Amino acid sequence: MFYLVCFDIVDDSSRNKVAKVLKGYGYRVQKSVFECPDLTEKHFLKLKDRLESLIDQTEDSVRYYRQCKGCLRDCEMSGIGDLPEIRDFQVI
Repeated sequence: MFYLVCFDIVDDSSRNKVAKVLKGYGYRVQKSVFECPDLTEKHFLKLKDRLESLIDQTEDSVRYYRQCKGCLRDCEMSGIGDLPEIRDFQVI
């Protein structure tokens, strides 16, 4: 499954740790936005657990958007960057 992960984290140290974890699962498309293609449900849950252990639940926010193949085809953008790569993946 393809996930778009967005975050708003107050503390610089926590923000850097979250970004470092996310780099292991996908690629940065904006300062606080990562695209994570090909995540199994198991990998997604592991990622989510890792990020939840790094953030302050009272001040920070991490959002996970599951994207299907059809949704990725409808993605539009303006400015620099590349559209998400559409790969064959299986919904679990």
